[in-house]
Amino acid sequence: MGTQNSWQAARHWVWMASIWVGLGLFDALQTVFVMRSERMHHAWLILFATVMFSWLPWALATPLILRLACKFPPAKPIRILTWLVHLSACGTMGLIFSAWTSWLDVLFNPYLDPAPSPYMRLWFDKFYNGLLSYVVLYAAILTLNYVLDSQKRLALQQTETARLNEQLVKAQLHALRQQIEPHFLFNTLNSVAGLVREGRNDSAVSMIAGLSDLLRRMLDDSARHQVPLREEIEFAQKYLDIQKVRFADRLQIDLNVPSELYPAQVPRLILQPMVENAIKHGIAKRAQGGTIRIAASRRDGILTLSVCNDGPSLPAGRETTRPGIGISNVRTRLKTLYGEAFELSMRNQNSGGVEVTVSLPFVVLPPFRKA
Repeated sequence: MGTQNSWQAARHWVWMASIWVGLGLFDALQTVFVMRSERMHHAWLILFATVMFSWLPWALATPLILRLACKFPPAKPIRILTWLVHLSACGTMGLIFSAWTSWLDVLFNPYLDPAPSPYMRLWFDKFYNGLLSYVVLYAAILTLNYVLDSQKRLALQQTETARLNEQLVKAQLHALRQQIEPHFLFNTLNSVAGLVREGRNDSAVSMIAGLSDLLRRMLDDSARHQVPLREEIEFAQKYLDIQKVRFADRLQIDLNVPSELYPAQVPRLILQPMVENAIKHGIAKRAQGGTIRIAASRRDGILTLSVCNDGPSLPAGRETTRPGIGISNVRTRLKTLYGEAFELSMRNQNSGGVEVTVSLPFVVLPPFRKA
């Protein structure tokens, strides 16, 4: 941070010096060319140098003026002390500038004046004739400083706003995930209890072991809100393996996800609520069970994930219903992460069953590295 601040300060002084050098060059070139066009005869090189270096007092005094602007901001409500300070500083700069330029004229006589004016007379004339220009120049420095400070404050505010928004999003996602994980855990434990009541103790132990593996994985990845699709598919398969302990041959799985889509970033635990919903409202309601189909595709920079089952269809007119906390939570998480750049739909299939489809931007991020 200290190195960055030093670099920014050095850049600030470079820009300040460049402005004054540019202003001096412009004034010197304009003076020389205008006088030459008027066919005046002067010591051109000396004239150029004296005009160029006449801006030196203003360049050296700029840091002091900026410091005064910070200590006595003219943009705040008008205060007599503030204006007295700046008027005094402006007048002092005028006296110094006129004294410096008068000394250069007397010393080098760049205009080849055969009868140069006395130094004090020249100093007074330059100060009196340049009063308005001194005020304008001083005000320009204050205005430029105010504009630059405003831009800096705006940039800091935008950075702080972005940081707070990021923290808010993370907090919202964390709260949503805190809803998903207990929901998933309670449903799985209910399944374990059902197996125990049925006397299928070995199956219950297998389901508990699978659940333990899933929970360990969830805790290991708790800091991430997005994961590669490959990891999300693996998690969904582990969840389905647990459910197969319960449903045995009644649950079939059809996975159709091209390997080239595995690096795509997706919200963590996006598939599990969709799969759970398909089992609860589809497969579990059929004595003969059914098939859960998970598919993914990419088109025009959009990644589409779908989970469908061949269980009962939704009642007519309820295709857009969001059943339970699972799918509702999916929608809220997607909106938090992508704003309006996503689609979530639930519809009946022509061949029977229900399909839930999620479309979101296709994004590939660098691999995650654990600390």
